[in-house]
Amino acid sequence: MAEFKIVVGDDAGDTRQFDVEGQDANRFLNREIGEEVDGTAVGLDGVDLTITGGSDKAGRPMREDVPGGDLKELLLEGGVGYKPSRDGERKRVTVRGRQVSEETVQINARVEGSIAAALGEDEEEEEAEADADDEDDEE
Repeated sequence: MAEFKIVVGDDAGDTRQFDVEGQDANRFLNREIGEEVDGTAVGLDGVDLTITGGSDKAGRPMREDVPGGDLKELLLEGGVGYKPSRDGERKRVTVRGRQVSEETVQINARVEGSIAAALGEDEEEEEAEADADDEDDEE
């Protein structure tokens, strides 16, 4: 049975990590980078998550330009999986394909808008701030 750590980021730079297993994890299997998944799998109701990447247990990153979910050795000049230290430097690097598989451990995803709003935390913070303002006014 599949188990994933889903790291969800939003436009403001806020990130949250969720552990999913069982049926919720199966929603991510065989999906590719760029596809959308329903956010209810991680407790974000009414929100779609866009898969942006991931990695396997050895830390090898998923690359969008590699089909499937298998390992592939590429000669890279930069991009996901390799950052050259000088111009013209190349290196052979092992990466995973763009498809989520049983070998994937972490999935990176993006949500449009705010994660806190999707979780209902913004409303609680606004109410707490309003209560604090009311207490200041009374003094």
